[in-house]
Amino acid sequence: MTTVDSPAAARITAALRRLYFVRFAFAIVWAALMFVTKGQLGPLGIALLVLYPLFDVAAAIVDARSSRATGPALGLYVNIAISLLAAIGLGIAGTTSGAPRALLVWGVWAVVSGIVQLIVGVGRLKMGGQWPMILSGGISVLAGASFVMGASAPNASLTNVAGYAVLGGVFFLVSALRLGRAAKAN
Repeated sequence: MTTVDSPAAARITAALRRLYFVRFAFAIVWAALMFVTKGQLGPLGIALLVLYPLFDVAAAIVDARSSRATGPALGLYVNIAISLLAAIGLGIAGTTSGAPRALLVWGVWAVVSGIVQLIVGVGRLKMGGQWPMILSGGISVLAGASFVMGASAPNASLTNVAGYAVLGGVFFLVSALRLGRAAKAN
């Protein structure tokens, strides 16, 4: 059932909806900038790689704060820690090891954060609008595994992470729209 059956749940739904719209916009802008860099690890490319998981940290903090009424958000706290580690790892890999290692770090982060997203989405099923998040988490796991495998290729490139961001952004948009429908149904 996709219901928003209390004032607290309605506030959480509204906050998530706004957050998901912001995440969609960020993903699209970020991907466009990453595409412009052609996946090169110059100063802008490295900054973009580090920025994406840091934005994920900020979004998880906003999510955790807005969701306090539903109890502890363990999955969101785990995501904050994972994304902070990913940002550090991407910064180090991008400046010292190059694209293959950065792609490896990105891939591992995508797998682990995708698993967390799946768990959080399943836990929020009754809220509505979470199937896109569940699907996105599953796709993140698969894409991350692909990035990990692609990191060993001689021509490893970071351009595919832009497509990953766009797809993730689209899932956030769909989830925001579905949350709006669930709220209007009540």
